[in-house]
Amino acid sequence: MDRLKKKFEQKSSKLKKEVKALRKEHGAQVVADVNIAQIIGGMRGIKSMLWETSELDANKGITFRGKSIPELKKILPRKKDGGKEPLPEGLFWMMLVDELPKRADVDWLSKEWYKRSKLPQVTLDTMASLPTSTHPMTQFIIGINSMQSTSVFAKRYAEGMSKDDYWDATYEDSMNLIARLPRLAAYIYRKVYHKGVHIAPMANLDWAGNFAHMLGINNDEDFKSLMRLYLTIHADHEGGNASAHTAHLVNSTLADVYLSFGGAMASLAGPLHGLANQEVIKWIMEMTHKLKTTTPSDAQVKKYINDTLKAGKVIPGYGHAVLREPDPRFTAQRVFAEDYIKDDDYVKIVWQLFKVVPPILGALGKVKNPWPNVDAHSGAILVHYGLKEYTFYTVLFGVSRALGVLAASCWSRALGLPLERPKSVNSEWLKAQVKAKKR
Repeated sequence: MDRLKKKFEQKSSKLKKEVKALRKEHGAQVVADVNIAQIIGGMRGIKSMLWETSELDANKGITFRGKSIPELKKILPRKKDGGKEPLPEGLFWMMLVDELPKRADVDWLSKEWYKRSKLPQVTLDTMASLPTSTHPMTQFIIGINSMQSTSVFAKRYAEGMSKDDYWDATYEDSMNLIARLPRLAAYIYRKVYHKGVHIAPMANLDWAGNFAHMLGINNDEDFKSLMRLYLTIHADHEGGNASAHTAHLVNSTLADVYLSFGGAMASLAGPLHGLANQEVIKWIMEMTHKLKTTTPSDAQVKKYINDTLKAGKVIPGYGHAVLREPDPRFTAQRVFAEDYIKDDDYVKIVWQLFKVVPPILGALGKVKNPWPNVDAHSGAILVHYGLKEYTFYTVLFGVSRALGVLAASCWSRALGLPLERPKSVNSEWLKAQVKAKKR
């Protein structure tokens, strides 16, 4: 048993006993009320999931095992040569076992993922059969599902695996899938945008550094640093977001993580979720094209924003279902841009929008959160480093999101969480509740 798996077994066994006792002794205790607006409005804010790896606060933003993004940037291990950005391996370790990893732990995990990273032949054959016109997210989902034939969980379940071992098989599948995702994503990128000229990984690079290398668009160490930051800050956003919740639901049926994460990525591909990062830079590029400048004045930007709103469209990258303050992930990317590329025109437009958009949205009187979310900044930085093909951006998001989702899946199986099955009601029932209260 490897070092991380052993530590996870110890941690999860202890918490499993605590959760079991909590349910037995206090299961009937009421801890949250549900109202009609929440039932109709997509279950917003209903506390109904156990999710160990991260927590989202409307004002403070995301924390991973209680640590904010600025804190993580200070405490997580970095590249040995003094790189500024945290290594995603360290965040995965922390989410899985609730401990800050040592340098040796992160080095081990980098090597372990490299060892597990080879794509199955069935995946290579499947990807080669897809037309290059197929959207990268569709290819990504198909590629993930093609690996299901290698699932350790599916094989051991068919052989009669004990419930107590579900977590072990899920861990193995999660480690394999996380290891392979950068190679799958890079394969798609090179196939679609670079005539299928692929780049092999390097054994001496970390997980994110290798991903940047295999994309092959920029050998600058700064781009590798960007990938380390990007894959860290997009890793998790508690369990209620659409992609995480989808993975949790599918995995609760005991479908393996290839099927559940494939479902999560289908959810991420929607424009109200992960596809928004594509929409932001597309909107900015359309604005600069229409204004015929990449250095517009505030007045020009305000007019374009108002024209967008008058056309019945939203300002992409602004607003969030939970957050009521600027997204800390936006801020982390802004700090990166200030350190590395503060003179880039598109970056300056992003900062200009940060100044101009919130007052306009706030004045509408119906926008709960006029502040930028994570998607508002990422595209401008990626374009600077040469990754201009914005239809690929959600794949990047997906590679990162695997860290949190699959760590949480290991916990779900270790704790023996049951099949998710909420109770639905119809509109007649709702109307009856209103009438009953009036009486």
